[in-house]
Amino acid sequence: MTGSAGTDSSLAPLANLAALPSEEFLAGIEEAAAHFDAASYPQRQMPAEDWAVLTGAGVLLPVLPAAYGGRNSHAEMCRVVEILAERNLAVAVYTAIVTGLALRPVVVWAGEETRREVLPLFAGPLAPTAGFASTEPAAGSAMSGLTTTFEEVEGGYRIRGRKHWQALSATASWWLVVARRDGEGGREYGWFVVERGDGFRTSQRYDAVGLKVIDYGVNDIDAFVPAHRRIDIGAGSLSSMVDVYLSGRALIGALAGGFLRRVAREAHTYADTRRVGRGPLSSIGFVRYRLDAIDGAHTVCAALGHHVRTRLDLTSDLTPAFPAVQAVKIAATELMVGAANHYQQLTGGEGYRSGSPTNIAAQAFLDSRVFTIFDGTNDLLSQQLAQYCLDRSDGVGLGTFLAAWEPTAPAVSVYGLDLRFLDGALAQEHLVLAGRVIAYAFAAARVLEWAAETGTDTDTARRAVAFLEADIERVRVEFGLLARLGADT
Repeated sequence: MTGSAGTDSSLAPLANLAALPSEEFLAGIEEAAAHFDAASYPQRQMPAEDWAVLTGAGVLLPVLPAAYGGRNSHAEMCRVVEILAERNLAVAVYTAIVTGLALRPVVVWAGEETRREVLPLFAGPLAPTAGFASTEPAAGSAMSGLTTTFEEVEGGYRIRGRKHWQALSATASWWLVVARRDGEGGREYGWFVVERGDGFRTSQRYDAVGLKVIDYGVNDIDAFVPAHRRIDIGAGSLSSMVDVYLSGRALIGALAGGFLRRVAREAHTYADTRRVGRGPLSSIGFVRYRLDAIDGAHTVCAALGHHVRTRLDLTSDLTPAFPAVQAVKIAATELMVGAANHYQQLTGGEGYRSGSPTNIAAQAFLDSRVFTIFDGTNDLLSQQLAQYCLDRSDGVGLGTFLAAWEPTAPAVSVYGLDLRFLDGALAQEHLVLAGRVIAYAFAAARVLEWAAETGTDTDTARRAVAFLEADIERVRVEFGLLARLGADT
């Protein structure tokens, strides 16, 4: 064991923070986040003493129940990662991994004995870290291919296998691990809370291109886990475990809003202060277009973050929100990468310079690029989203269905989106593209929702949605390209 709340005073609950009003608590998070600003914080694995700055400020408290010293707040989980992402995207991801992917399933699904054993450790100022072990060298987004196995033994379970690309691979003390067991009744999947000392070993370190604050690598598992640390999630099938993956994807809506607020602000500052001839860079027409695109991405992601914060609940089962969360992840991550690319392009050579004193464009692009790949590649999630809608379309074309489907219908009617090109027969490659359209239409409807509820002027909303319409039009062109390529072959 690494320790317990009853034996180590450094793990005593942060009672003063747990009792603070929300705005005061979040102000403390903002103060701590200032120490990690992307313009100055080193591009290296986060030291334990720096993690202690964040845990001392209470970044883990929103995910923890009040009975274990926490604040039990979905809205604050979202706001914490949004605040951190504005300062440093990688630090926000680090925190979201521990809260949304590792601790949340313990809070929502674990038995009381496991909760009593694990959760108090994370309520103190020197809380450890926790990770989520799913991806394997031969099984990425396709969970059906995983080879890590579990078997029941006296007193618990034996888990054997290999995982990789886990955030905090070499540093996390606790892990949520998924494994399979094949028997006469078919394949069964199980989730287990594993302490590193149980038999979780890092055999190789990876050097990722971005998110340098987070360590990645290969983890070999040969662990004995007590019986009570198996988490009862659903019926042991893949479909019943969807909830576990949705929390991390939902938090991306909050991450994107904070990150793009920073990108938009600094892109404008750079373009307004950089002189080109007699005027600023921002006086050039296409530079203004790039700035508009960045502003549009920020507006859309602010709306998506608002939807996650006000319509979803990370403290409960997210399975009913499957299509919404898939759409949030797809749209937000595509917009993050696109905006970061615009930012880097308009900063020119300085945007390709690591540690530039004038901008964080290089780091912003490298840190954001992986979001369309990790936590479910967008191509796969898009196909899943399109198939979800097709399965509920009752025989009408997909475009016709989206015009009446509550999550997308407002955008179709208000903005006049023409999605009829989705009404034909759809092969796998069409489903991937169609899923993007669904995500963009969903995002456009969320902009409407956000503008109405926050009092945002309609022109700002309309300008943001124009870029989503352009994305949909690009998919329409790609549908035509697929048809031509099919004819050529």
